[in-house]
Amino acid sequence: MKSLKLTMQDIMNKHHISDDYHHLMHNAIHDPEVNSFIKKNHVSNQTIINSASKLYEYFDEKKKLVNGKQTLIPGYVPKLVMNDNLIDITYVPTRDTVEKQHTDQLQNRVQSISMPKMIRNANLDDFDSDSTTERTMALGLAVDFISNYTKRPKHFHRGLYLYGKFGIGKTYLLAAIANRLASKGYRTMLVHFPSFAADMKNSIANNDVGAKLDRVKTAPILMLDDLGADSISSWIRDDILAVILEYRMQNELPTFFSSNDSMKKLETDHLRIDKAGNDEPLKAKRIMQRIHFLSREFLLTGKNRRLGNKDHLSKK
Repeated sequence: MKSLKLTMQDIMNKHHISDDYHHLMHNAIHDPEVNSFIKKNHVSNQTIINSASKLYEYFDEKKKLVNGKQTLIPGYVPKLVMNDNLIDITYVPTRDTVEKQHTDQLQNRVQSISMPKMIRNANLDDFDSDSTTERTMALGLAVDFISNYTKRPKHFHRGLYLYGKFGIGKTYLLAAIANRLASKGYRTMLVHFPSFAADMKNSIANNDVGAKLDRVKTAPILMLDDLGADSISSWIRDDILAVILEYRMQNELPTFFSSNDSMKKLETDHLRIDKAGNDEPLKAKRIMQRIHFLSREFLLTGKNRRLGNKDHLSKK
């Protein structure tokens, strides 16, 4: 096999290449990684000649990376490979790109409607479970659900109905469960129900109520946040909430809830009497039967994390 110096001369003679290009190719072919690749793959002189443009592309892209300049494919680095007896280049993601792709994948598995930004970073490891026995139990129930669901995802698993005072971490815990499930490859949807209800009313004029309703009711794992926060109309109760819950009960889809009210109070103070003042106990009871079927009620206690230390604002 000829030396690399003679190989470069062959390239010069064959293609009548200018001195400038010869200098660039000389640097490329003498790059330690290029040199190592050639030796490791026993690349012939003719293959080097035929692959000159790829070798230069590889060297040039590496130089751009070192100098902080924009590369051909941002976020990716070149890698030499053999392809049909020619040297070729494949581009592989950088560590930062891999981490961003991983983060994007997780976020794509956690869909949300009108939820706070903090749900993106909610983590079970950061949930304050030491202040009360109930918080420790709540965390245990969350971990148990994740463990049971991931072992038997095709079986029905009851979610949690978390209720308690403002700002104690109900939303944060639901989001942390969703993110942990996402890390295991499962999709969830978190919905701030009062905002969703308002959006559904506005959707009537656009004739897209059905599509939005289907998106929520068919979610693999659904979390309805802040149920009972606002008074609702009979239409929202009977044609939106009831439809969602009926579908999920019939199809045994895991469903979580958060509320400031217990199940009993939700029924009597929120679902029984609509905005118009109509008292309809049977409709309220029917909805509660579905919530009971889908979830386990649990009282979450603790201090209000929306007040005081700013570090706690993201763990409401």
